[in-house]
Amino acid sequence: MAKGKNQWVSPNGDGRWKVQGQGNSKSTAIYDTKQDVVGRGREIAKNQSSELFVKRRDGTIQKRNSYGNDPHPPKG
Repeated sequence: MAKGKNQWVSPNGDGRWKVQGQGNSKSTAIYDTKQDVVGRGREIAKNQSSELFVKRRDGTIQKRNSYGNDPHPPKG
């Protein structure tokens, strides 16, 4: 299966949150709550076997989850 685009969750600039594929100029989805947009981003990342990056309001990365070919899988 081909690996899809990484998904980024970040503030939209108007108080809402967006999920956007890496390199895309348009948002895939916009939600009022971070919890809702993270759920949607997770669905997309799982479907595309890619990674999900979640940013804080200040732009720093809060968390990162891999749903595809993890380059650093846990041992054991």
